[in-house]
Amino acid sequence: MPHLVSHVDDANGQWAHYNFIETLADFAAANGWQVLRHDAASENRELILKGAGHTGEEEIFVGLRTYQSENNDYYNLLAATFTGHVPDNPFDGQPGATLSGVPAHNQRIDFWLSLNPQRIACAMKVGTPVYESFYLGKMLPYARPSQYPYPIVCAGMLNGAAATRFSDTAHAIPYKGNRNNFKLRANDNYLQPYSYPWSNGYFADRSYGNFSSATAGKFLRDTGGQYPLLPVELHTSTDLWGQLDGVAFVSGFNVVVEDTLTIDGTQWVVIEDVYRTAWGDYYALRLDD
Repeated sequence: MPHLVSHVDDANGQWAHYNFIETLADFAAANGWQVLRHDAASENRELILKGAGHTGEEEIFVGLRTYQSENNDYYNLLAATFTGHVPDNPFDGQPGATLSGVPAHNQRIDFWLSLNPQRIACAMKVGTPVYESFYLGKMLPYARPSQYPYPIVCAGMLNGAAATRFSDTAHAIPYKGNRNNFKLRANDNYLQPYSYPWSNGYFADRSYGNFSSATAGKFLRDTGGQYPLLPVELHTSTDLWGQLDGVAFVSGFNVVVEDTLTIDGTQWVVIEDVYRTAWGDYYALRLDD
């Protein structure tokens, strides 16, 4: 499945985050996702998609809608995962709805959009600039489908539809784990998992977890210009659940945001955590072919 590296702006007489919804709807529909709802006229635009997974027989429900305030100068997306779809239900009232806001913009949005049959992942450059990210759909579970049939992740930047502008200095990427903008569905509830390697201070900045001072200042770096990518594995204190699909940890040592890496013939783009540039503040997004 493909990727799209492009931008939207306030063309066609509408805000950029409206145009992003339009672009995603067209791109997903052209690449195997079923459009269940596409409201391109209401104040809050809505998009609900269903993916068939790699088996072609699954039902994976994800969505985006807009929310904004001209008075407070924020123009955001609300990322969502669902456990089903009821056509008459409102967006936020879909079965099992889990929601996470993503600060966006009414003007230009540069984006890196990557999708496959089971998940949609995206990074966006907005505003000053800063970098915002989301991941919707299935991860790669460490279990058989009969044991764990619907391992979906709702990962955005905010806790629900928070009234937060991109210039806010507190919000952060979900992938560092143990935060309310990062939810993993178990078989009967949603978890707020930790994520390796950010949960291990020997590999990433120890400020993201509860580590002893012995781990301070120890980081991965490149070897001869080659950067190892570590899988982002989701876990609790007792269980290891699986890993994200096409999102990996990369050391920030001597890298620059938007760098591209080629690993076994596949391109990955380096993205930073909003405005942060410490060694543990980067991840790599796979640009699916």
